[in-house]
Amino acid sequence: MSGKFQFMPAKPSEPYQPFLLRILHGFTGLFVIAAILTAFWTYDVYDGRWGRIPLPELKEIEGIHGTFGLYALLVFPLFALYAFHRGHKRLIQQDFVAKLGQLGKPIGWYTLHRVINTLAILALTFAVFSGKMMDENWLPRGELNHSWYYAHLISWVVMVVCIALHLLMSAKVGGVPLLLSMLSYQFRPKDSPTLWRENILQWWSGLQPTFAKEWLKLSFPLKVLEIFVLMSLTAAWIVPLFK
Repeated sequence: MSGKFQFMPAKPSEPYQPFLLRILHGFTGLFVIAAILTAFWTYDVYDGRWGRIPLPELKEIEGIHGTFGLYALLVFPLFALYAFHRGHKRLIQQDFVAKLGQLGKPIGWYTLHRVINTLAILALTFAVFSGKMMDENWLPRGELNHSWYYAHLISWVVMVVCIALHLLMSAKVGGVPLLLSMLSYQFRPKDSPTLWRENILQWWSGLQPTFAKEWLKLSFPLKVLEIFVLMSLTAAWIVPLFK
């Protein structure tokens, strides 16, 4: 099978994910997983107070971890904007509390899935923000008791839990076909990369008159969360300039 992206006349019964979602989700996931692995390696080399494994003492590992964290921070805002707007139905809704009480029914599981998706976005926001608040010289100097370092350690533990729950709930509500649909490189005609430029220009030209209207349609929890996430990501770039 060719490794190139290709048009796919998908079967109606098969789950299909928008191509742009798969790309943003894929790159975000790739950088996050790489950051998690290198985060543990960094902890193992410079800390290890709560247990360690015999990994090579690669002194450059903190810089490598920071690079993957930076890549995640660069891609994540695009993924977050997509999730809060084009993908808002995959996140928590106004009545999610009531629906969580129906876990014995499909709607309950779908609601829990949406809650976990939302928590994963918040966890990643916490991870990249706390990472930007750290000083790259703390660990090499043996300064292990800074509050932002502890916050960053906790954030990656939370992120691992969220990823595990995200995969479990995806398997619960959609099974293996849903998981595989996120890895597929095939797309429908409307998702063709050749149309991206045209679609982006159309979206941009209509952004100002339609943005407020579209934003008002979001549920109250999503409005609050989007503001919080975007402000946190902006602060992650600005605050370190004044440290």
